[in-house]
Amino acid sequence: MDATDRHEALAALTRHIESRYHARHREQLPALVALAERVEDVHFGDEDLPEGLSLLLRRLIGELEVHMKKEELLLFPAIRRGGLPGTAEKVAAMRADHEDHAQEQAEIRRLTRNLTLPGGACRTWAALYAGLEEFLADLSEHIRLENDELFPPFEASTDA
Repeated sequence: MDATDRHEALAALTRHIESRYHARHREQLPALVALAERVEDVHFGDEDLPEGLSLLLRRLIGELEVHMKKEELLLFPAIRRGGLPGTAEKVAAMRADHEDHAQEQAEIRRLTRNLTLPGGACRTWAALYAGLEEFLADLSEHIRLENDELFPPFEASTDA
């Protein structure tokens, strides 16, 4: 693949990430917060309750929104132009955010006992965990695409 084809492929990947993953996360998270709040209210005191999940998801909405806006307004336009001065630093910042998101994913799994429904769980609880499973899979693939395919050509060389 020549440089022009590579550039076009990476530009297309940024558009795919925005339309598939950014848009989807913006849909998923508010609905998941609402479900988590409902489960936490109805099942308050239940030993299997993923207590604090709604707060974690609400915080994640803010963190992901900031992260996605940085990509949409700063990083992706630079990538579409073939990389501009400072692109490597922006990529490094996005990778650091991805590490934070991985910790949040682990916390979701911890709170939910790896998305294991308790016996007799209501439909809302089941819908919450099904939605979380989809969200976590989407977020993992989103991060993988960026870390493994989009970012490497724009990272600072480690050669001295």
